[in-house]
Amino acid sequence: MSAGHVAPKSLYYLIFGALMVGTALTVGAAYVDMGALNSVVMLAIACTKALLVVLFFMHVRWSSRLTWVVAASGFVWLLIMFGFTLADYMTRGWIRGTLR
Repeated sequence: MSAGHVAPKSLYYLIFGALMVGTALTVGAAYVDMGALNSVVMLAIACTKALLVVLFFMHVRWSSRLTWVVAASGFVWLLIMFGFTLADYMTRGWIRGTLR
């Protein structure tokens, strides 16, 4: 039933290390005041980490085209939802076209 590993274990360790670096970047970015760009930077790091998990730990990288289409459409939907969230957050202070 089990076909074994698709990729060598060293690749999984490398991806795990990249995820840990991404986590450290997220924590470090929380302490840096970038104004409104904090949310953008955090979401970019989160999307990168999610992409690594989907591609390598869920084996989408080695799957069929249909799996790629389903995974890509889910990822596009995630980006749309992040965009709506960011648009709402960025316009919270607007009253009648002025930023207060």
